[in-house]
Amino acid sequence: MSEATATLSRAENAGRTTFSILAAISFCHLLNDMMQSLLPALYPMLKGTYALSFGQIGLLTFTFQLTASLLQPIVGVFTDRSPRPYSLAVGMGFTLVGLVLLAFAGNYGLLLLAAALIGTGSSVFHPESSRVARMASGGKHGLAQSVFQVGGNVGSAVGPLLAAFIVLPRGQSSVAWFSGAAMLGMFVLFNVGHWYKAHGVARLKPRIVDGKVEVAPRRKEVTVAIAVLLALIFSKYFYLASLSSYYTFYLINRFQVSVQSAQLHLFLFLAAVALGTIVGGPLGDRFGRKYVIWGSILGVLPFTLLLPHANLFWTGVLTVPIGMILASAFPAIVVYAQELMPGRTGTVAGLFFGFAFGMGGIGAAVLGKLADAVGIDLVYEMCAFLPLIGLLAAFLPNVDKREARKS
Repeated sequence: MSEATATLSRAENAGRTTFSILAAISFCHLLNDMMQSLLPALYPMLKGTYALSFGQIGLLTFTFQLTASLLQPIVGVFTDRSPRPYSLAVGMGFTLVGLVLLAFAGNYGLLLLAAALIGTGSSVFHPESSRVARMASGGKHGLAQSVFQVGGNVGSAVGPLLAAFIVLPRGQSSVAWFSGAAMLGMFVLFNVGHWYKAHGVARLKPRIVDGKVEVAPRRKEVTVAIAVLLALIFSKYFYLASLSSYYTFYLINRFQVSVQSAQLHLFLFLAAVALGTIVGGPLGDRFGRKYVIWGSILGVLPFTLLLPHANLFWTGVLTVPIGMILASAFPAIVVYAQELMPGRTGTVAGLFFGFAFGMGGIGAAVLGKLADAVGIDLVYEMCAFLPLIGLLAAFLPNVDKREARKS
């Protein structure tokens, strides 16, 4: 009798949204991305200290992003086959080591190594955290992804502020102060690992729809949809790389603002990204993810076209809708792809987070070289047309119609 009761309890819990786990994973995402955002926030200081070119700045971002992008799909595939509940804490440990090395690096080679270690931490954290978010979603997959991802957006927004008011005045070595955040993250993630091991794995069993096990869409349909989604990720993250890596330089070069003022403008943009992320997932649950994807990628085009021609005030204003609209796409894209490939939660998360990181890294490197050659202002004029790729969303199948009607 007790065994039957326990089985019933597990079945009931599998249908509930576990907000404590979502909050924990979102908080750790905040810590993780806050620490990682210190690297690009330090670029103006590192550029002066080490006499770096824009190309070398781009290579730093490329190293960080490429390390994460190459390893994330591998981690996702492996953990789909063999779950590792405590790998999240191990991933945060890599970030801790990279952060300490960044604080005390004495040459450009060590800066690259620090960037690679921080990227390795991301390669473990993101696909596994996305899996935990789906485990804890209780069926509200878009909401869960938004809650998880908004933690990272808030951390990315806070990082430049911490750099502006703590690291820049006190020097590169003050980055080591943030190792405490990494240790706190490891502690929280170790406890999330306990829940993952005890309750989480059973929640990713195939769903029962109308008395039958959920069947994945046809292979051709999946292939076309994944190709379109990756093209949309390319446009989104190439454009975001122009802002996250070079926005401060753009403001300093065009409007002659101070480094601290440029960091505050970057914070405004990143805060808008956080707000867009928390909105995108629930909208996808309510109205269907395809329409959120369509609107978020293509809808940003008028604002990106205006940005290179705006004065300082309107530049700050325009980055708010740009950040919000672009960011609303990613939770919907991840959940849409997970619905396309049921049972491959980690693989999908690793593929899309990894590809996003890779596009950000390649974008930073390419745009850095381009900025050295033609100037940062022209780079922004060219990138303004990237959201036109959003027209490809018309080819996405309506795989989530049933989920939208249920909502």
